[in-house]
Amino acid sequence: MKPHDMGTLFDECARTRTTVRLDRPFDIAPAGGVTYPVARLAELVRDAAGWLYEAGVRPGDRVAIVKRNHWDYDLLACAAVRVGAVAAKLSGHLPDETLEILVKRLDAATLVTDRPGLRANRVLRVEDFAAARPPTPHRRHPDEPLLICHTSGTTGVPKLVVHTTRTIIDRLARPESVRWPVIGVRRDDVVGNASAYSHGRTFCWTASAMCLAPSELVILSDHSAAAEVFGRHQPTVLEALPSTFIRWRPLAATPANPFRRVRRFVSTYDAVHPPVIRTMLHASERKRPLWMQGWGQSETGPLSFRFFTRRSVRTTRDLGRPLPGLARLRVVDPETAEPVPRGTAGLVLARTRAQCVGYVGEQDRWAAKASGSWWNTGDLGVVSRTGAVTLLDREVDTVPGTSCLALEDLIEDSLPAISECVVLSAAGREPIPVIVTDTGLDPAEWRAAVSGLPPMGEPVVLPWDDVPRTGTGKVRRLDLLARLTGTSETNGSGRWT
Repeated sequence: MKPHDMGTLFDECARTRTTVRLDRPFDIAPAGGVTYPVARLAELVRDAAGWLYEAGVRPGDRVAIVKRNHWDYDLLACAAVRVGAVAAKLSGHLPDETLEILVKRLDAATLVTDRPGLRANRVLRVEDFAAARPPTPHRRHPDEPLLICHTSGTTGVPKLVVHTTRTIIDRLARPESVRWPVIGVRRDDVVGNASAYSHGRTFCWTASAMCLAPSELVILSDHSAAAEVFGRHQPTVLEALPSTFIRWRPLAATPANPFRRVRRFVSTYDAVHPPVIRTMLHASERKRPLWMQGWGQSETGPLSFRFFTRRSVRTTRDLGRPLPGLARLRVVDPETAEPVPRGTAGLVLARTRAQCVGYVGEQDRWAAKASGSWWNTGDLGVVSRTGAVTLLDREVDTVPGTSCLALEDLIEDSLPAISECVVLSAAGREPIPVIVTDTGLDPAEWRAAVSGLPPMGEPVVLPWDDVPRTGTGKVRRLDLLARLTGTSETNGSGRWT
């Protein structure tokens, strides 16, 4: 089965034998329990579509969704699609002032929220959800807007990214819905997911996961529920945020280890540092577990993939190659925009049929990044003679003569007990290493770890909860830099953020 219409996706998959298990009840169905057959999910989507329609939502309207993290973000999005509206998923992790900007920019006809104080043309409270008779499913052209999601917002107010059925479903979800040999999802798999469900990635994942119909889908809205929920329903395929895998490292080393049955780990959003991948792969009791790392952006979907085994984890900045027919990459000089030879560092451009069609309220900003059929990723990197891409830094975070991301890999390899290392680009001064740990940093171990590395400032040690992050767990580097130095000025231009 392949995804076609997200408004009727759950109806089309209702006869599958997949059982969905949650770590807590949905916010729109607090009395619904934590176990669902797909047919009951289809009923819940229809009820939500009726609720939206009865409240006045009509085809072409924008429906903003802001709530606590849970998979019912995507159920509500599917309900909006069924009515003919365009769902806009906004992270409840964003501060009120940022959400107010985004809601105003959207000019949404309706806001579905559990956050007090947010204003819109029409506000529906999640806790007031009530089933109603749904209208006939609306059919839209594949090139009409389907979903609006937002970028991570690591460098400021997130951009509102517009995708169509053609870009996010036909060209991203459909290839993922194929039962690929070895790496594909099988019918007997238990597929776990612990993500940020306000992100566009989970909308695409929902389409493919439903169509692949594994034995179970196990959904975590909170990473801390892994021991209990994954302990009872141990996943064989597991996708999670990079920051979540970091937080799971201590759990993976305990006798309770709920990751022993995983045969394939999946990470997206950010590259994951080697110690984290090693820990998780060794937590699996499978003979040859795989780690699949995807690199891409909200605007493009995945651009390249790489697989790691227990023996191959050295550097995670080699992000693999684009899938044939999905994307192409090239590197240009940041100043002249002229192509540079293979193996030379520069600004990475991507060409993909899954490219978004615009930014809401900032179409000029989108046009500045869309160079003909090529998309400016804003990342600095190298494409080798064999086509593999190595990521160096975001252009805004660059440090002349080195790579902050490579330094982070090396430091984390030398200090495996820390949670994370973040090397900040600071204009006019040495890079600032931030060590994220709740147990402190031994000065002698630090000196040994950075021996032979390029000069850096003195390390700043912070506990995990003191590091500003996005809803997907990415470090808000500019916010952190401003907190530490009083300015967010970096060595990069920031022209392509």
